[in-house]
Amino acid sequence: MPMQVPLLDLKREYSEVRDGVEAAVSDVLAETRFINGPQVTELENQIAEYCGAKYAVGVASGTDSLLLALRAAGVGPDTEVITTTFSFFATAGTVANLGATPVFVDIEPDTYNLDVSQIEARITSKTRVIMPVHLFGQSADMEPILEIAKRHKLTVIEDAAQALSAKYQDRRVGVFGDMGCFSFYPTKNLGCAGDGGIIVTNSEELAASLRALKAHGAKVKYFHDMVGYNSRLDTIHAAILLAKLPSLDKWTEARRRNAEFYNQQFAGAELTRPSAKDYAYHIYNQYTIMVEKRDALKAFLTDKNIGYEIYYPLPLHLQKCFEHLGYREGDLPVSESCARQVISIPIYPQLTEPERAYVAETVLEFAGS
Repeated sequence: MPMQVPLLDLKREYSEVRDGVEAAVSDVLAETRFINGPQVTELENQIAEYCGAKYAVGVASGTDSLLLALRAAGVGPDTEVITTTFSFFATAGTVANLGATPVFVDIEPDTYNLDVSQIEARITSKTRVIMPVHLFGQSADMEPILEIAKRHKLTVIEDAAQALSAKYQDRRVGVFGDMGCFSFYPTKNLGCAGDGGIIVTNSEELAASLRALKAHGAKVKYFHDMVGYNSRLDTIHAAILLAKLPSLDKWTEARRRNAEFYNQQFAGAELTRPSAKDYAYHIYNQYTIMVEKRDALKAFLTDKNIGYEIYYPLPLHLQKCFEHLGYREGDLPVSESCARQVISIPIYPQLTEPERAYVAETVLEFAGS
């Protein structure tokens, strides 16, 4: 029987941190401070320190981290946000949910991150925010983005949902723009036991606004300066994340070792490997390759009991819900081409050497067929 290699195995991760996580959860249950318990504040402090930010604000999900950051930046009806078309739906969905318009740009063919050279041509009088995505765990090229934003007096929000611990020019992502947004969804490199997210910023004013927005718009309980949201990070999730945070760097290095193994194995093969830029410390939240016969590879991996996922099969500008924006197939050709060819294979830290060798051998067998 062939070896079975799942795309991700959270049970193995849990086995490494079980004692600490169970003790942390038991403490919360005993204390009964399920909302706004001390673990939330402690996690905010530790994430801020880890990222090199002055403030961090825990929220209910990675999606909410984007929503609240955009709201704090003044995004609303009759405003526009420039972002990539090649990302998880929340990147654009949060913009639309605020009544604003997502303005899509194409991506670089080697990094899958937004093509900085296309940003300036899309800026209008309605533009409020540039929102790069650090896709698959590699930083977007932030320096030119920040220069454009400064010239046009625009806010920069980093969608770093897949990139906690990634770096740009030796500093962790999330702190280059005005706000950085992270997800603690269970499949992320640091995940909780459900939905969770956090926003980092160096602005005291933005931090205060974010804290009010996540609590129904109240800076003082029952006194509402604005209409906000119910978007608190649960204490149990914060406790779990605190128990797992000390393992994050170790897990990141394991991902990078697995990626280096794949890169060596796939050198010269008929496929496109991920490209790690000199300015980036890539954490490989996903290891994404491109092959022309992607559907055939899917069937081949399934037959060999190897897990995979397609991130993402349809760019945002071609989603049915955005038809009214007027984009057509061919408008952003690099993203459209990548969407037809990308496939992500197992990269998680607990992947064993025999498993990753089996994955590599299987992909190479397909590529050589």
